[in-house]
Amino acid sequence: MSAGHTVVTTPARSAVIDEPVITCDTPQDECGVRDVLDRLGDRWSVYVIVELASGVKRFKQLQRAIPGAISQRMLTLTVRRLERDGLVKRTVYATVPPQVEYELTELGHSLTHLVKALADWSIAHRPAIAAAREEWDAENPDSSVR
Repeated sequence: MSAGHTVVTTPARSAVIDEPVITCDTPQDECGVRDVLDRLGDRWSVYVIVELASGVKRFKQLQRAIPGAISQRMLTLTVRRLERDGLVKRTVYATVPPQVEYELTELGHSLTHLVKALADWSIAHRPAIAAAREEWDAENPDSSVR
């Protein structure tokens, strides 16, 4: 795709229905998708990726930048998991106390385009989703789903 290409093309509706986006040989195989989606679908990973997309951050900078008051332990677990997956690089400097910096790897940076596309989609469709929720809530007033 060229830098000037701005038109989104989609297959014909019948093609979307007839051909699944992802196929696997067996249900147990899952094409390796579940493992990755579980990581990106957790509460904090996308926030960390978004914050590190702008550059290197120290631990406390990262913690303060993430909305929702992430605990030190949860941020530590999140960045370690992302590091294990090859998305984040952790650098420790031999100072007293030790200084630790985090940055996205090349693989992590390649993910930022997808995260941006998801954010753009959610912003564009926010009114439609809000309307659908209001309609559903009106039709299901006794539901605890919110």
